[in-house]
Amino acid sequence: MFCRGFSWFVRIFVAVVVSTGCSHPVSVTESLTVGRVQEAEEATAVDLGALLDAGDGAVVTLLAGDNTQLVAHRAVLAARSPVFADMLRHVTLEGSSSQLVLSDTEGPVLRQVLAYLYTLQVPQLPSMAPQLLVAADVYGLSVLKAHCEQQVVAQLSVETAAAAGVIAIRHSANRLKQAAVAFIKAHLLHVMATQGWAEAVVNDPQTVVELAHLIAETPTDTSTPSAGESRTGPSSQPHSGHSDDGRRPTTAVPPTSPQTTPQPDDVAISLLRDLSGEEKGKMLIAAAKEGTVSKVRTLLTVGADVEAMDENQQNSLHWAAARGHLEVARRLLEDGADVNARDRWQNTPLHQAAWKGHAPVVRLLAASSADRNAKDFRGNTPLHDAARRGHPDAATALLEAGADREVRNDNGDTPLDLAKRNNHQKLVDILGSS
Repeated sequence: MFCRGFSWFVRIFVAVVVSTGCSHPVSVTESLTVGRVQEAEEATAVDLGALLDAGDGAVVTLLAGDNTQLVAHRAVLAARSPVFADMLRHVTLEGSSSQLVLSDTEGPVLRQVLAYLYTLQVPQLPSMAPQLLVAADVYGLSVLKAHCEQQVVAQLSVETAAAAGVIAIRHSANRLKQAAVAFIKAHLLHVMATQGWAEAVVNDPQTVVELAHLIAETPTDTSTPSAGESRTGPSSQPHSGHSDDGRRPTTAVPPTSPQTTPQPDDVAISLLRDLSGEEKGKMLIAAAKEGTVSKVRTLLTVGADVEAMDENQQNSLHWAAARGHLEVARRLLEDGADVNARDRWQNTPLHQAAWKGHAPVVRLLAASSADRNAKDFRGNTPLHDAARRGHPDAATALLEAGADREVRNDNGDTPLDLAKRNNHQKLVDILGSS
């Protein structure tokens, strides 16, 4: 009886995997050999055995970013990956078709991920290791991720180091991050001259800035021979070194010259200076959203326009105010940011701070000559916004700065009217007192 049942299972499994119903069907089993199946851990047999009674809902179609379709068993995906398990629960609850769209993963990479899920054998594909590392992190496959880190570390070069460092930072691959930072530090000038570095700066400048800061903060390991060789130029270089009496240095002089290594922050500044004004402006807005003062300072140093705007005409000060980043707002104001700048809805930074209830930022903006009674496209002042949203501290700060509590918006409402309508009793008490 068991033999007949198992034979049925095998036939169904093979039929489903081979017949995906797409124009270019891909079978998971094509990448699995008999030897790999035999070497799989005992848990695999348990998972596959559970499929015998799984019924019609046993399989799910995975649609990769390049439209490659693969089929796999729900039980295997859920057992191996917590991320897939959560996705499949969602699909079940929604009652939608048995298809998962994985737009961030390309077909060849997804195919190798599935091979690993079924066999627990790590693919030995060094050229694909960076992409597999990313996928392993996305789908919560820590063992695969660790093995991929080892593969990427083993093939670090001046061409690949920048991309490896970016991947390591974005996907919290600490071992790879340490190795990439150390490698780039040891071969800094060579790496920065590569196409890989230039592409990293263009494609992900913010992460490259983080990488540059790590490089600047990491002590140079002068004991590494390759590091010394990489920083040693020909004798014609002007900073190759001189002896006390003006003669060329003897062979006893260490080949590593600290003068060829940029000082802290010089790395970040050098890679940012050549970016376009538009790119610098985007990065400044992103840094303001994030609230990182050091990034904002660095970007302003390399000439980022403090008045650069996004698609909604909001500049970095708008975003710092909206997110409550007091020190970032202060730094932007010191660099000349327009305290009364308007976005597409005629909101000022003070409107943003009041709407979100960031009282310290409200006080800073008011002290920097912000218009306390500026009106947006519907006639609302910052005090209207604080009253509507129920932010007593922000409203108090505005009143202390001289905001008019009697001003009316285009609907004829005062801030007190909005506080009453939205049942903000504390605001009613504050605004109703004389």
